Amino acid sequence: MGKKLLRGAVIALVVIFGSATVPSPATADAVLVVGKANSEAESIMTVNVGDDAGFFKKHGLDLQIQDFSGGGSRIVQALTANSIDIAIGAGTQMSFIAKGAPMIAVCESTTTLPYFSIGVPWQSPIHSVDGLKGKKIGVSNPGTLTDWVALELSRKKGWGPEGVTRVTVGGGIAASSAAFRTGQIDAYIGGTASVLVEADRKVGRMLIPVSDFVDKMASGTLYASNRLVQANPEALRNFLAAWIETTQFILANKAATIKSWGKVTGFPESIESQLYEIVKGMYNPSCRFDTESLATLRRSFVELKVLDTAPDMSKLYTEAYLPQAPPAAH
Repeated sequence: MGKKLLRGAVIALVVIFGSATVPSPATADAVLVVGKANSEAESIMTVNVGDDAGFFKKHGLDLQIQDFSGGGSRIVQALTANSIDIAIGAGTQMSFIAKGAPMIAVCESTTTLPYFSIGVPWQSPIHSVDGLKGKKIGVSNPGTLTDWVALELSRKKGWGPEGVTRVTVGGGIAASSAAFRTGQIDAYIGGTASVLVEADRKVGRMLIPVSDFVDKMASGTLYASNRLVQANPEALRNFLAAWIETTQFILANKAATIKSWGKVTGFPESIESQLYEIVKGMYNPSCRFDTESLATLRRSFVELKVLDTAPDMSKLYTEAYLPQAPPAAH
């Protein structure tokens, strides 16, 4: 009995001291709920590319990606309700921050608008942009980027703020195609990919790319909820680091990028390949905010009548959570 007791005691000690040397389980990934203002915009699908390529997982993040087809106002509502942690939209949503929305812009992800075009119904008699004067142009929602683009077209052509009639029809190819078929609108401002697909289906055709008349602006912008900033700033830093890595990956890996896009949009590879060549110059690998882009946005808020006066833009964004810029070369 003495030997059995001794052997049992030795085993117990081995278990006790051995367990102290076993490493504890790895810290669980931080879960972030990410809202997309448009499921199919190339400026926004960066999050899908990064998720597919594993960049967010590499930075200790588990993403729950949600699509909001109603435009930027929907993601702001979700973020205000604490339903999402990060919103991916356009710079025009910065106006909501000036109105008190509990969020902050943290990255200018794209600086130009090649991923938007103006389309018209397939049988439309309109064959030049001048034919849009006084016409009904479909936009996703009031106060959104597409809404402002319609205003900017009218301004650039000298037609004045009432030079076109903006009609809210929702975002995405289903919305534009339905509005074309019912004659609800004479033209639509939406994704260039959608316009190309509608042309293939003989539902609509491209009239003019938006980049022909829109100056530099924060076409793609990321927002963090105040709650996330306060509760888990490290997760926000990791998200932005992964986003920047994804942007660099997109610029260097066409095949993988268009494959990820196609999983979201369902568009043919031939369409996505065309789009890649059209939009690749819009990406901002540093995520830092551009002075010209901010100036365009500041003007747009008053033109859209979402704000009575132009705001102090420095209060609407921060670069504090971006990776440190590399030192300047000597």
